[in-house]
Amino acid sequence: MTPAAGILCAFILFACASSPGEAQRPSSAAASDTAEIQWQIEHSLSGGLPAVVAGDPGMQEILREIYTARAYEPLWTRPGKIAELVALLADAISYGLDPADYNLTQIESHLAAGNPASPRAAAELDILLTEGLLRYGYHRRYGKVRAEDLDPNFNFRREAFQKKSPAQMVRQASESESLESFIQGVVSTGPLERLFRDYLRRYREIATGGGWPQIAPGATLHPGDQDPRLGALRQRLYLSGDLPQPGADADVPFDAALQAAVQQFQRRHALTADGLVGAETLLALNVPVEARIDQLRLSLERLRWVSEDAPHEFLAINIAGYELFYFHDRQIAWTTRVMVGKSFRQTPVFRGDITYLEMNPTWTIPPTILRNDTLPAIRKNPNYLAEKHISILDREGHLVDPTSIDWNATGRGFPYTLRQEAGPDNALGRIKFIFPNPHFVFLHDTPNQALFDYPERAFSSGCIRVKDPLELARLVLQGRSGSDITEIQRMIDSGRTERVILQEPMPVLVLYFTASLDTDGNVRFFRDIYQRDDALLEALNAPVLTQ
Repeated sequence: MTPAAGILCAFILFACASSPGEAQRPSSAAASDTAEIQWQIEHSLSGGLPAVVAGDPGMQEILREIYTARAYEPLWTRPGKIAELVALLADAISYGLDPADYNLTQIESHLAAGNPASPRAAAELDILLTEGLLRYGYHRRYGKVRAEDLDPNFNFRREAFQKKSPAQMVRQASESESLESFIQGVVSTGPLERLFRDYLRRYREIATGGGWPQIAPGATLHPGDQDPRLGALRQRLYLSGDLPQPGADADVPFDAALQAAVQQFQRRHALTADGLVGAETLLALNVPVEARIDQLRLSLERLRWVSEDAPHEFLAINIAGYELFYFHDRQIAWTTRVMVGKSFRQTPVFRGDITYLEMNPTWTIPPTILRNDTLPAIRKNPNYLAEKHISILDREGHLVDPTSIDWNATGRGFPYTLRQEAGPDNALGRIKFIFPNPHFVFLHDTPNQALFDYPERAFSSGCIRVKDPLELARLVLQGRSGSDITEIQRMIDSGRTERVILQEPMPVLVLYFTASLDTDGNVRFFRDIYQRDDALLEALNAPVLTQ
């Protein structure tokens, strides 16, 4: 069996509306037609498959395994179960998926023709129904798009959650009361998925109603202003839920309620919440609702990618939102601001496990930063090393006098290591959180706390700077170490570099969501700082057989 077929095996449990012994012959088929339908199914699986199935070798293999175990008896013989499956596939749109990927058009065409015109038509319909549900279940669990095809750093698990034979799966499915409840019990990704779906539905309703109004360009709008654009502004903010009451007439001045609504909108879009409608706020207000729908669909897809790697307690960093979330029982329990990599030094998406914390860390300057930043700074400022408390080490680890080095002659073969010593001015601050990974990315404190006041915080060289590292340390340590926050503070105050090993690792998911949620369940939208949305949207919208 191919890897693709092995993964799809997990979804056989969705495919059966009734076990072989319970199957009922369609009322229009004579008893002699039953054997003919079985023959047609066997023949189809030997090379005469519907076109939508024939292009997927992995699916062909798993379908053969399913039907061989049933002696080629049809699976879908009860009209009620067929109707339930059709409704389930049609509802794929509420998850940001395309029902056409699950053979819905072909299935509805067969059903519209009434009872199957021939045993061959009956066989083809049965295979289309089975294949549609298999693919739907897989996409609901793991996503339609293979993340690895878009990002080679992706290392989240994507494994089949059941490892049983097709016959066992069929028996399990036959005992389920309904396909909907069965699937929800197996593939639901939790409360975040439900909230994203709620917003997707609401934004689609706005789009169906004609979208929200565009705000005309003009001078910055301030509280107290009277401007003909205020009516459209109020309607825009009401539709997105930022203004509680419907908009007033345009001749009503910019009042306190409108200012509060603007600030709420700004907070949800990573803008400075000053209550003024300037160029950046106006730009965000005028993003079409269809674009926000696409962002919600992408977040649902990205959520499916990582559902397998989301335990009950973990940390999640949303790169695009500059936020860290602490999840407890899969609910957001705490959040803090972070800084992430610049657009040309992007923080990668990957999974890791925090295994230890280090207090008063030193910082060995990485080669890229050394070459691009540190060496030019030293050449420009002879006192740079002293000001930054940076020591120079040779290959044997011995200290080197900086005056013995010709800084203007250094190049790619620079033979020394530069290490910033521990202290309040260290680039890593007073504490770092290590989750070993090939990207050399970790979480750490920073002396540049003022930068957290910026709404967009892509300032680092790839690592993730944390605004409140002490509270994060407390959450990471609880139940995982003999040390508590008091002990951590003592270590920091000592000035010595010390390490605390976690007895149980803390999972860390570094993610990229341009639509996210805050702790109150409000939807937030962010700029696509690394330009990753377009490629994913194209793949999500592509015909399924191109995946």
